[in-house]
Amino acid sequence: MGNIVSSYLARFKASLHVDSNIKDSIAQEVYAHLKDKRQELRERGFSQDEADRLAVQALGAPELIAQQIYETHAQGSWQEAFLAALPHLMVAMLFASYYWQNTYCISILLTAVIGVAIYGWHQNKPVWFFPWLGYYLLPIVVSGILLVHLSSGWGWIATLTYVLVVLIIIIYIVEQTVRRDEVYALLMLSPLPVMFGWLLALGMLGGLMRSDVAMARLQINVPWITVTFLVLAIATAVSFRLKQRQHKIAVLSILPITILLSVALVSVLT
Repeated sequence: MGNIVSSYLARFKASLHVDSNIKDSIAQEVYAHLKDKRQELRERGFSQDEADRLAVQALGAPELIAQQIYETHAQGSWQEAFLAALPHLMVAMLFASYYWQNTYCISILLTAVIGVAIYGWHQNKPVWFFPWLGYYLLPIVVSGILLVHLSSGWGWIATLTYVLVVLIIIIYIVEQTVRRDEVYALLMLSPLPVMFGWLLALGMLGGLMRSDVAMARLQINVPWITVTFLVLAIATAVSFRLKQRQHKIAVLSILPITILLSVALVSVLT
């Protein structure tokens, strides 16, 4: 492989933001196309360097080719969009129906989330699985935060051990997800700031207020909580149907921040 072709393929792979599981196979297809074009030019009497240069020129700018291929692979089906939005919809329905007060219903929801997350993890992690993984991580993180505030005496040793283990697990999962695609990491993390925003606004983290006061505030804000998770579900589905990467990133990063600001405003007004 000549230096010109090697440089072209390196630029192409660096610009190709698709699932790492298929990136190498796509690069191989591009290389095969360049190889065929180069062979054709060699048979027409061009030198090796001239054939390499003309072959990459004929194919076009690697960044443009990478963008076109990304847009071909990036748009998810309506089924994938629905599956990705489903955990947000389930949480919204839980609050809208007031079944959040029913321990049995919450247990069913948690069991469903854990089951789907484990299934997706062992099924080569399809794209729709990542929002489910975010909800799978949520109780683990919340448990660590509550332990920090409730622990005393020698209980701090067990708490710190738990927190360190949780941090290692989360960092590992986030790192593995980012390696595949940063968009997947945003899908996974999108429910976390929304959920933590509400927990903090309602005083349910850190013992900021009495439990009866927190529950009263929760009752008042149930309609707003339902709306925020419905909006999150719609945004997730929309991001799956978008083709351009920057639009996906904008939706999945700006929306949680907007929801957080709205949560802060609602908490002040109520």
